Amino acid sequence: MKICIIGGGGLVGQKLAKELAARGTLKGQTIDTLVLADVVDPAPIAADFTVERVTCDITDTASVAKLVDADTDVIYLLAAIVSGQAEEEFELGYDINMFGIRNVLERVRALGHKPTVVFTSSIAVFGGDVPDPITDNSYLNPQTSYGAQKAMGELLINDYSRKGFIDGRAFRLPTISVRPGKPNRAASGFMSSIFREPLQGQEAVCPVGRDFPHYYLSPRKCIENLIKGAEVKAEDIGQNRAMTMPGRTWTIGQMIDAMTAVTGPQAETLIKFEEQPAVWDIVKGWRFDIHADKALSLGLEADESFEDNIRHFIADDKAAL
Repeated sequence: MKICIIGGGGLVGQKLAKELAARGTLKGQTIDTLVLADVVDPAPIAADFTVERVTCDITDTASVAKLVDADTDVIYLLAAIVSGQAEEEFELGYDINMFGIRNVLERVRALGHKPTVVFTSSIAVFGGDVPDPITDNSYLNPQTSYGAQKAMGELLINDYSRKGFIDGRAFRLPTISVRPGKPNRAASGFMSSIFREPLQGQEAVCPVGRDFPHYYLSPRKCIENLIKGAEVKAEDIGQNRAMTMPGRTWTIGQMIDAMTAVTGPQAETLIKFEEQPAVWDIVKGWRFDIHADKALSLGLEADESFEDNIRHFIADDKAAL
């Protein structure tokens, strides 16, 4: 079993690699080789099997050809320009989030060996005047360039699977919180920073009100679901290979209350509410009444509560920061 994680230097890629290293198997097979690929050299991962670290630019077909070979059984396609950056840097967003994805799929098509491809999409594919609730059968109506690019990625996964070039599956990620590390250029980044920084004794700014609702999932559950998602049989997924990953909807206020319930009142005093129009222009188009029935039926799971998200961050990441 050879696995390639494209985007293996990022938060999700690194956590996924560590979990695969701990498990040692995927789809009932022993992992022999794990390839971590990113535009910068990914951090090393300790494992009982071979771990290769490769720099790769998915906008360059020659770079992709060096990365993906006919021995690759599973490809996790995680690489992306995040929402805020994709909105600001229009061409770069399309180069990576659409054309880069197609480059990888075209490389697989040329090899002809039909690997499993797990693509991380986003709930940003939904928006606009689509009626609530949002289900797996709701039509895609993204209100950002990032959402449009992810929607195009889903269509590519579906079509390349229909043609028999890949065994694809696309999972629309909720906002992942609480994320460790430094803030990135995602418009949703504050949904981690308002917990991550206060839990470390630092101030954080929340650009929306306490009543702002959104759809969340912890990093721990996201990784568990990506592994389950690779192992789901194609015949159980059906003709539409895209689905929403399970999450929970809470308001900012409910999430802060959950943090207080776990850690006490001090962290909340470090959160400042300051409106940021550039962030609001993006997040106001997002949807939150989302049902993930298909993924739930396939065994994927949401967190039980946001208290769990806080506990997972403290147990998995806070000590390492």
